[in-house]
Amino acid sequence: MAFRLLAAALLLLVGIGSPVAAQQARRAPAANWVNVVVKTPEGGFRQGNPNAPIKLVEYGSRTCPTCGAFAAEGMEPLRREWIASGKLSYEFRDFLIHGVPDLSLALLNQCVPPARFFPVLDQMFANQRAFDAPLHKLIETQPKVVEGWQQLPPPQAATKFAEVLGMIAFMKTRGLPEAQARRCLSNPAMIKSVADAFAGGAKAGVQGTPSFFVNGRRVRAFTWDQLQPELRAADS
Repeated sequence: MAFRLLAAALLLLVGIGSPVAAQQARRAPAANWVNVVVKTPEGGFRQGNPNAPIKLVEYGSRTCPTCGAFAAEGMEPLRREWIASGKLSYEFRDFLIHGVPDLSLALLNQCVPPARFFPVLDQMFANQRAFDAPLHKLIETQPKVVEGWQQLPPPQAATKFAEVLGMIAFMKTRGLPEAQARRCLSNPAMIKSVADAFAGGAKAGVQGTPSFFVNGRRVRAFTWDQLQPELRAADS
């Protein structure tokens, strides 16, 4: 089932209020740029040297199986071989291909401090099936109920799906108090930040996930094996 109503609602939020200020990077211990994480003005999170000659941006969805496969196969070598040395920065921007469930996970992920953003993102990808199973069961058994939830305003919709799909409980086991999680799920500024990233992807022509951009150029790569040649070409 598509969740286009929520996506449309998020797009309407873009342009409302002031831009989200970028958080200042904390200098990592010598030469390990993996530890430098900031939130960007575009609504994404960047890991690595801000002045890296190679800038990789992924528009991704935490409920996208292909994104999950890339996270499992590509993130460890990407960090070890490219990000840690400072020659590449990697930025993850949300593209809500599945609407409300993606929004719920995005808000909960952004609810942790920047230094924990990528570890939690990795864990969300690793636990995709735990969120997918109850969602598909609901779609099969209660389609009208699910349709009603997705028509709620974004804060209520995000909270409902997070409750039903076990996302709040998932974050509690990772040290995020339930009360704080609920505040983040209904936080207008955070919702707008995710909407900004989503709208930026739509404006750039993103239609599916994962979509990768190397130094501002969209590349035809969806897997780690496909992305590596593009990175080598940018490094030559």
